[in-house]
Amino acid sequence: MSIRKIVTFTEDVLIEGGREVSPAARVAVVAAIVKNPWAGQGFVEDLTEGIDANASDLGALLAPRVLKALGSPAEAYGKAAIVGLNGEIEHGSGLIHTLAFGNHFRDAANATTLLPAVEKRGPAGVVFDIPLKHITDATIRSHHQSIEVRINDAPHPDEIVIALAAAAQGRPQQRLADFSTESK
Repeated sequence: MSIRKIVTFTEDVLIEGGREVSPAARVAVVAAIVKNPWAGQGFVEDLTEGIDANASDLGALLAPRVLKALGSPAEAYGKAAIVGLNGEIEHGSGLIHTLAFGNHFRDAANATTLLPAVEKRGPAGVVFDIPLKHITDATIRSHHQSIEVRINDAPHPDEIVIALAAAAQGRPQQRLADFSTESK
């Protein structure tokens, strides 16, 4: 696995809707910019070798970093794979849609739900939103949120941005009722 760089950032919302958010609502993102393991090979029928060689290592690298950046237990989480223009969306999907990748984050966060994801292809600096949902109950509306990400020089055409995001809480000032309160 060839990693060009790792980007880490946090966002703390202090005021939402004109009211103080206390404690501040924190979301953390950690992204690894990696060489696409299938770059320059043309159409690869079986992606298994590249997935086996990279997915678990990426999950093991990113999961503890995003939780450390969050600085609190995660209540919501998500993932992303943004493929450079010379790759296929399937290349990014192959790396993040495997238990070898996702279980590192689930285990570290004591989570049980599927990780929501975004996959897309784009040029360096492409904007993408990572969706987040509650770590143990995907029906909890307060934790359905997203974080916007942009890395100015990534992905290069032969790279993939692999990212994890975690939130220490639901949306700031959320006030929607749980799904279970609605009649059909």
